[in-house]
Amino acid sequence: MRRCRFAFFLLLGLSLAAGLAAQKEQRQPLTEEQIDKIREAGIDPDQRIQLYTKFVDEHADTIKGLINRRQSVARGKRIDDELLDLTSLMDELGSNLDQYSERKADMRKGLQKLNDAAPRWLNILRTLAGEPYFDEARKEAIEAGEDLLGDAKRLLEEQTAYFAEHKDEKGQERAEPKPSTPN
Repeated sequence: MRRCRFAFFLLLGLSLAAGLAAQKEQRQPLTEEQIDKIREAGIDPDQRIQLYTKFVDEHADTIKGLINRRQSVARGKRIDDELLDLTSLMDELGSNLDQYSERKADMRKGLQKLNDAAPRWLNILRTLAGEPYFDEARKEAIEAGEDLLGDAKRLLEEQTAYFAEHKDEKGQERAEPKPSTPN
C-alpha cells in the first residue's frame, strides 16, 4: 500500500513538473512593450493591424539578417524560433482581421500597409533555403503568409466596395445600428 501511494505521488509530482516546464518553454512572439502597444490600440482596427504588420516586419528583418550567416546549430535554432514567432503573429493578425471584418470596421489603411508588406515577407521566406533545423517552420510560415496575404487582399476589395456604397460609415470601428425612421 505504501509503495502504491509513493508511486502515485511520484507520478503526480513528475507530471506537475513536466507541465510547469512546458509552460516555461512556451514562446511569446511579442515583447512586453509590444503587448502594451497592442493593448493601447484597444479596438482600433487600423492601429492594431499596423502594429501587427510592424511587428511581423521586425521578425522578417531578423530572419533576413540571419540568412547569410554561417550555418550552425545555434543559427538553425534561432531561425526556427523566429519562424515560429512570425507564424504565430501572422495567425494572430489573421484572427484580428476576421474579427474586425465581421464588425464592418473600416480597416482599409491598415490592410493597404499589410498588402504592401506581406509580399516582402514571403520573398524573405522563399529566399531562405530549407535546412533540417527549420524547414518545417519555414513551410508553415510561408503557408501562413500566403493565407494572410490572400485574406488581406480579399478584405481590402470587400471593404473598398462596402465603404464606397456606405460613405457615412467610413472610419468606423464597428457597424452601428441605424436608427429606425418613423413611418
